[in-house]
Amino acid sequence: MNLGFLGLQFSFGLQQANPIFAYLGADEKDFPWLGIAGPLTGLIVQPLIGVMSDRTLSRYGRRTPYFLIGALMCSAGLFLMPFSQSLLMAFSILFLLDLGNNITMEPYRAYVNDRLREEQRGFGFLSQSGFTGLAQCLAYASPFLLVSLFGVSKVAAPGVIPDYTRLAFFIGAVLSISTIAWSIWRVPELPLTAEDRARIAALPKGFGATFTEIFSAMREMPAAMRTMAWMSLFQWYAMCCYWAYRVPSISMALFGTSDGSTAQFREADLLAGPMGAFYNAVAFVAAFSMAPLARKFGAARLHATCLVLTGLAMIAMPTLNSEPPMWLMMGIMGLGWGSIMGNPYIILANAIPAERTGVYMGIFNMMICAPMLVFAGTMTFIYEPVLDGDPRNALAFGGLLMLCAAIAVMRIKSGGHAPQQVAVAA
Repeated sequence: MNLGFLGLQFSFGLQQANPIFAYLGADEKDFPWLGIAGPLTGLIVQPLIGVMSDRTLSRYGRRTPYFLIGALMCSAGLFLMPFSQSLLMAFSILFLLDLGNNITMEPYRAYVNDRLREEQRGFGFLSQSGFTGLAQCLAYASPFLLVSLFGVSKVAAPGVIPDYTRLAFFIGAVLSISTIAWSIWRVPELPLTAEDRARIAALPKGFGATFTEIFSAMREMPAAMRTMAWMSLFQWYAMCCYWAYRVPSISMALFGTSDGSTAQFREADLLAGPMGAFYNAVAFVAAFSMAPLARKFGAARLHATCLVLTGLAMIAMPTLNSEPPMWLMMGIMGLGWGSIMGNPYIILANAIPAERTGVYMGIFNMMICAPMLVFAGTMTFIYEPVLDGDPRNALAFGGLLMLCAAIAVMRIKSGGHAPQQVAVAA
């Protein structure tokens, strides 16, 4: 059922692994706001789609129509992105791409809660995390593999997107629609009971009712979910630092330049691809391994430990000037990424009422998107005066925030809708 997450997360991985805006001549200080499409569309779209999917009664189910609409939009965006001739064109297409991703993402999270028994949900969400790691591993590795195994040219004129990046996006367009369609076909939604259909049919419809439900859910938010907001702020701001400045940081550490038009930068990009693939491969393995650990030690405690290790790795990585220790730091970061994409959802799933799964998953995504918007609105202004215009400092700053996130996690207490402990895993 989670195979569709492979295609969905391959799309996100391509955005992270390929510095499209750098190739088109963007300044480093502008990277944060150029990537605003994802968090902005997620902040608006996901809670709306959450409510709508909770209240949809179609012949195909509650979540399936949104899977398909989002997948089609995502595939279109991936196909069009490599044809970008300017920053404005790439910026515009990114909105289409991330709009599709976010339309699909929220129902997919709710789908796990709908489809699995309570004792299976921990493994369900961690397996989504595993497919995230696998998908992004493939996305990060694709440019390197296309160059090294298939002889695709790594030479590109200034201001032109390289051929290996173009082909990787075309592959992503195919994967996005095909894996989601396969997932829907192989594991259809469970039919609603007569009572559930009657309850949904009686709910008010329209945009006014949708917004009313979102604000009502916010007011009645379980306590455990409220305390997750600080965790989300710190960990996702830190991840934005990593995504935006990973390649220029590696380029500065190894080659002394972060100029996107240079051959050294492209070498760093091709090196960062396999490193990113390794980090996501570790996340893939770690996510499945964490299920029994989350049950034994608690999802919150396990997540805090992973965040501490990740923060220390992000602080150490910019100080390194050779490849081998960088690979080790990337592996440690993979542990954190596998945890970020799984353990918080174990905590959340057991704190929210089943009939409001969609809207609360959407609201939780607002806690992910808001830090990304904060990053876009602040990093541009602190990059040069505070971080000395050095991408390595931005990466280390993200590491410090990751340690703050670990402290915030330990303040989360179980509670809310479900009385059982948060560490539930199959």
